[in-house]
Amino acid sequence: MVRSLIVCFLLTLVGSSSAWSAGLGEPRDIAFAADCDGTSQSYVLMLPEGFKPGAAHDLLIALHGHGSDRWQFAASPLEEAAAARAAAAAHGMLYVCPDYRAPTSWMGPKAEADLLQIIGALRRQYKVARVFISGASMGGASSLTFTALHPGLIAGVASMNGTANHLEYSNFQAFISASYGGPKSEIPLEYKRRSAEYWPERFTMPVAISASGKDELVPPQSVVRLADVLKKMDRKVLLIYREREGHRTSYDDAKALLEFVIQNAAKKN
Repeated sequence: MVRSLIVCFLLTLVGSSSAWSAGLGEPRDIAFAADCDGTSQSYVLMLPEGFKPGAAHDLLIALHGHGSDRWQFAASPLEEAAAARAAAAAHGMLYVCPDYRAPTSWMGPKAEADLLQIIGALRRQYKVARVFISGASMGGASSLTFTALHPGLIAGVASMNGTANHLEYSNFQAFISASYGGPKSEIPLEYKRRSAEYWPERFTMPVAISASGKDELVPPQSVVRLADVLKKMDRKVLLIYREREGHRTSYDDAKALLEFVIQNAAKKN
Protein backbone atom coordinates (compact mmCIF):
# COMPACT_ATOMS: atom_id res chain seq x y z
CA MET A 1 0.00 0.00 0.00
CA VAL A 2 2.73 2.47 1.02
CA ARG A 3 4.80 1.54 -2.06
CA SER A 4 1.89 2.33 -4.41
CA LEU A 5 1.25 5.60 -2.62
CA ILE A 6 4.91 6.58 -3.00
CA VAL A 7 4.84 5.86 -6.75
CA CYS A 8 1.71 7.97 -7.21
CA PHE A 9 3.22 10.73 -5.11
CA LEU A 10 6.43 10.89 -7.12
CA LEU A 11 4.52 10.99 -10.39
CA THR A 12 2.47 13.90 -9.06
CA LEU A 13 5.58 15.80 -8.03
CA VAL A 14 7.30 15.42 -11.39
CA GLY A 15 4.28 16.94 -13.16
CA SER A 16 4.47 18.99 -16.31
CA SER A 17 5.72 22.57 -16.32
CA SER A 18 3.37 25.50 -16.52
CA ALA A 19 3.87 29.21 -17.01
CA TRP A 20 5.21 31.02 -13.98
CA SER A 21 2.96 33.38 -12.12
CA ALA A 22 2.04 36.83 -13.34
CA GLY A 23 3.92 39.30 -11.23
CA LEU A 24 7.20 37.39 -11.31
CA GLY A 25 9.91 37.66 -13.93
CA GLU A 26 11.26 34.72 -15.89
CA PRO A 27 13.24 32.22 -13.81
CA ARG A 28 17.00 32.42 -13.66
CA ASP A 29 18.69 29.05 -13.19
CA ILE A 30 21.75 29.77 -11.09
CA ALA A 31 24.61 27.33 -10.44
CA PHE A 32 27.17 27.76 -7.67
CA ALA A 33 30.02 25.83 -6.10
CA ALA A 34 29.00 24.60 -2.66
CA ASP A 35 31.33 25.82 0.06
CA CYS A 36 30.90 22.62 2.07
CA ASP A 37 32.16 20.17 -0.56
CA GLY A 38 32.90 22.02 -3.81
CA THR A 39 30.12 20.32 -5.79
CA SER A 40 28.02 22.21 -8.33
CA GLN A 41 24.56 23.02 -6.93
CA SER A 42 21.65 25.05 -8.29
CA TYR A 43 18.69 27.23 -7.44
CA VAL A 44 16.06 29.13 -9.39
CA LEU A 45 15.61 32.85 -8.72
CA MET A 46 12.60 34.88 -9.85
CA LEU A 47 12.47 38.62 -9.27
CA PRO A 48 9.18 40.48 -8.87
CA GLU A 49 7.99 42.54 -11.81
CA GLY A 50 9.12 46.13 -11.49
CA PHE A 51 12.06 45.05 -9.32
CA LYS A 52 14.23 47.96 -8.19
CA PRO A 53 17.75 47.00 -7.05
CA GLY A 54 17.92 49.80 -4.50
CA ALA A 55 14.64 48.89 -2.81
CA ALA A 56 14.25 46.39 0.02
CA HIS A 57 12.38 43.19 -0.86
CA ASP A 58 11.35 40.23 1.27
CA LEU A 59 12.56 36.78 0.21
CA LEU A 60 10.40 33.65 -0.06
CA ILE A 61 12.25 30.33 -0.19
CA ALA A 62 10.19 27.40 -1.53
CA LEU A 63 11.39 23.83 -0.91
CA HIS A 64 10.33 20.98 -3.23
CA GLY A 65 9.15 17.51 -2.29
CA HIS A 66 10.86 14.12 -2.37
CA GLY A 67 11.68 12.94 -5.87
CA SER A 68 11.57 16.41 -7.42
CA ASP A 69 13.96 19.34 -7.81
CA ARG A 70 14.06 23.15 -7.86
CA TRP A 71 11.71 23.36 -10.85
CA GLN A 72 8.75 21.91 -8.97
CA PHE A 73 8.07 25.12 -7.06
CA ALA A 74 9.41 27.31 -9.85
CA ALA A 75 7.16 26.09 -12.65
CA SER A 76 5.00 23.03 -11.92
CA PRO A 77 1.19 23.16 -11.65
CA LEU A 78 1.25 21.61 -8.16
CA GLU A 79 -1.23 23.65 -6.09
CA GLU A 80 1.21 24.30 -3.26
CA ALA A 81 3.78 25.57 -5.76
CA ALA A 82 1.30 27.77 -7.62
CA ALA A 83 0.20 29.32 -4.32
CA ALA A 84 3.80 30.05 -3.33
CA ARG A 85 4.52 31.78 -6.65
CA ALA A 86 1.32 33.81 -6.34
CA ALA A 87 2.20 34.90 -2.80
CA ALA A 88 5.67 36.01 -3.85
CA ALA A 89 4.22 37.97 -6.77
CA ALA A 90 1.48 39.58 -4.68
CA HIS A 91 3.97 40.82 -2.08
CA GLY A 92 6.78 41.81 -4.46
CA MET A 93 9.16 39.23 -3.02
CA LEU A 94 12.31 37.64 -4.33
CA TYR A 95 11.35 34.02 -4.99
CA VAL A 96 13.96 31.28 -4.65
CA CYS A 97 13.63 27.55 -5.29
CA PRO A 98 16.78 25.68 -4.25
CA ASP A 99 17.68 22.13 -5.16
CA TYR A 100 18.97 21.68 -1.58
CA ARG A 101 20.59 18.40 -2.66
CA ALA A 102 17.61 17.23 -4.73
CA PRO A 103 15.81 14.91 -5.04
CA THR A 104 16.10 13.18 -1.63
CA SER A 105 17.48 15.85 0.67
CA TRP A 106 15.31 16.00 3.80
CA MET A 107 17.50 18.96 4.87
CA GLY A 108 20.62 17.08 5.85
CA PRO A 109 23.82 18.96 6.78
CA LYS A 110 24.92 19.62 3.18
CA ALA A 111 21.48 20.88 2.15
CA GLU A 112 21.46 23.12 5.21
CA ALA A 113 24.89 24.50 4.29
CA ASP A 114 23.77 25.14 0.70
CA LEU A 115 20.72 27.08 1.82
CA LEU A 116 22.77 29.20 4.20
CA GLN A 117 25.16 29.93 1.33
CA ILE A 118 22.28 30.91 -0.99
CA ILE A 119 20.77 33.28 1.59
CA GLY A 120 24.17 34.87 2.16
CA ALA A 121 24.77 35.33 -1.56
CA LEU A 122 21.35 36.90 -2.10
CA ARG A 123 21.87 39.29 0.80
CA ARG A 124 25.16 40.41 -0.71
CA GLN A 125 23.62 40.95 -4.14
CA TYR A 126 20.21 42.38 -3.20
CA LYS A 127 18.65 44.40 -0.42
CA VAL A 128 16.88 41.52 1.31
CA ALA A 129 14.54 42.46 4.14
CA ARG A 130 12.76 39.50 5.76
CA VAL A 131 13.31 35.84 4.87
CA PHE A 132 10.33 33.46 4.73
CA ILE A 133 10.52 29.72 4.10
CA SER A 134 7.90 27.27 2.87
CA GLY A 135 7.58 23.86 1.28
CA ALA A 136 5.46 20.77 0.84
CA SER A 137 6.01 17.18 1.98
CA MET A 138 9.80 16.75 2.23
CA GLY A 139 9.92 20.51 1.70
CA GLY A 140 7.40 21.05 4.49
CA ALA A 141 9.50 18.97 6.87
CA SER A 142 12.69 20.67 5.69
CA SER A 143 11.27 24.15 6.17
CA LEU A 144 10.59 23.30 9.83
CA THR A 145 14.02 21.71 10.22
CA PHE A 146 15.86 24.70 8.78
CA THR A 147 13.84 27.12 10.92
CA ALA A 148 14.58 25.12 14.08
CA LEU A 149 18.29 25.18 13.23
CA HIS A 150 18.41 28.88 12.24
CA PRO A 151 15.48 30.69 13.88
CA GLY A 152 17.26 34.03 13.76
CA LEU A 153 17.22 33.97 9.95
CA ILE A 154 13.54 33.21 9.42
CA ALA A 155 10.68 35.71 9.72
CA GLY A 156 7.94 33.12 9.09
CA VAL A 157 7.55 29.47 8.10
CA ALA A 158 4.73 27.77 6.17
CA SER A 159 4.96 23.97 6.27
CA MET A 160 2.60 21.84 4.17
CA ASN A 161 2.17 18.13 4.91
CA GLY A 162 5.57 17.73 6.53
CA THR A 163 6.87 16.00 9.64
CA ALA A 164 8.24 17.64 12.76
CA ASN A 165 9.75 14.48 14.25
CA HIS A 166 12.44 12.50 12.43
CA LEU A 167 12.95 10.12 15.35
CA GLU A 168 9.34 9.05 14.90
CA TYR A 169 9.02 9.23 11.10
CA SER A 170 9.44 5.85 9.36
CA ASN A 171 9.12 6.41 5.58
CA PHE A 172 11.99 7.15 3.15
CA GLN A 173 14.51 6.00 5.76
CA ALA A 174 17.22 4.89 3.33
CA PHE A 175 17.22 8.36 1.74
CA ILE A 176 17.12 10.20 5.05
CA SER A 177 19.95 8.04 6.40
CA ALA A 178 22.11 8.91 3.38
CA SER A 179 21.34 12.60 3.83
CA TYR A 180 21.86 12.71 7.60
CA GLY A 181 25.01 10.58 7.65
CA GLY A 182 23.61 7.37 9.11
CA PRO A 183 20.47 5.68 10.46
CA LYS A 184 18.64 7.02 13.50
CA SER A 185 19.74 3.97 15.51
CA GLU A 186 23.36 5.13 15.17
CA ILE A 187 23.02 8.95 15.28
CA PRO A 188 19.75 9.67 17.13
CA LEU A 189 20.91 13.10 18.27
CA GLU A 190 21.30 14.25 14.65
CA TYR A 191 17.72 13.18 13.95
CA LYS A 192 16.56 14.96 17.09
CA ARG A 193 18.49 18.07 16.06
CA ARG A 194 16.55 18.16 12.81
CA SER A 195 13.16 17.51 14.42
CA ALA A 196 11.28 20.75 15.00
CA GLU A 197 8.99 19.21 17.61
CA TYR A 198 11.85 19.06 20.11
CA TRP A 199 12.62 22.77 19.83
CA PRO A 200 9.34 24.73 20.17
CA GLU A 201 11.07 27.53 22.06
CA ARG A 202 12.92 28.45 18.85
CA PHE A 203 9.71 29.13 16.93
CA THR A 204 9.14 32.74 17.89
CA MET A 205 8.15 33.71 14.33
CA PRO A 206 4.69 33.06 12.79
CA VAL A 207 4.21 29.38 11.98
CA ALA A 208 1.59 28.02 9.57
CA ILE A 209 1.04 24.28 9.13
CA SER A 210 -1.24 22.14 6.98
CA ALA A 211 -1.80 18.47 7.77
CA SER A 212 -4.15 15.77 6.52
CA GLY A 213 -5.87 13.01 8.47
CA LYS A 214 -5.45 10.36 5.76
CA ASP A 215 -1.84 11.18 4.92
CA GLU A 216 0.13 7.91 4.99
CA LEU A 217 3.29 9.26 3.31
CA VAL A 218 3.90 11.88 6.00
CA PRO A 219 1.55 11.24 8.93
CA PRO A 220 0.23 14.41 10.59
CA GLN A 221 0.62 13.68 14.30
CA SER A 222 3.96 15.41 14.92
CA VAL A 223 3.09 18.71 13.23
CA VAL A 224 -0.29 18.78 14.98
CA ARG A 225 1.47 18.30 18.32
CA LEU A 226 3.96 21.05 17.46
CA ALA A 227 1.16 23.46 16.56
CA ASP A 228 -0.67 22.65 19.82
CA VAL A 229 2.45 23.31 21.90
CA LEU A 230 3.13 26.59 20.12
CA LYS A 231 -0.45 27.71 20.72
CA LYS A 232 -0.01 26.99 24.44
CA MET A 233 3.14 29.13 24.32
CA ASP A 234 0.99 31.96 22.88
CA ARG A 235 2.84 32.00 19.57
CA LYS A 236 1.34 33.09 16.26
CA VAL A 237 0.21 29.78 14.79
CA LEU A 238 -2.19 28.67 12.08
CA LEU A 239 -3.00 24.96 11.77
CA ILE A 240 -5.17 23.83 8.86
CA TYR A 241 -6.11 20.19 9.44
CA ARG A 242 -8.16 18.35 6.82
CA GLU A 243 -9.37 15.09 8.36
CA ARG A 244 -10.49 13.49 5.09
CA GLU A 245 -7.60 14.56 2.86
CA GLY A 246 -4.54 12.58 1.86
CA HIS A 247 -1.05 13.87 1.07
CA ARG A 248 -1.91 17.28 -0.34
CA THR A 249 -2.64 20.89 0.47
CA SER A 250 -5.12 22.76 -1.69
CA TYR A 251 -4.28 26.04 -3.41
CA ASP A 252 -6.61 27.97 -1.10
CA ASP A 253 -5.15 26.40 2.05
CA ALA A 254 -1.58 26.98 0.87
CA LYS A 255 -2.45 30.60 0.10
CA ALA A 256 -3.95 31.02 3.58
CA LEU A 257 -0.81 29.61 5.22
CA LEU A 258 1.50 31.91 3.31
CA GLU A 259 -0.63 34.99 3.88
CA PHE A 260 -0.77 34.23 7.61
CA VAL A 261 3.00 34.16 8.07
CA ILE A 262 3.61 37.18 5.81
CA GLN A 263 0.94 39.31 7.46
CA ASN A 264 1.91 38.34 11.02
CA ALA A 265 5.70 38.58 10.70
CA ALA A 266 7.57 41.28 12.53
CA LYS A 267 8.45 44.29 10.42
CA LYS A 268 12.07 44.71 9.47
CA ASN A 269 13.67 47.73 11.11
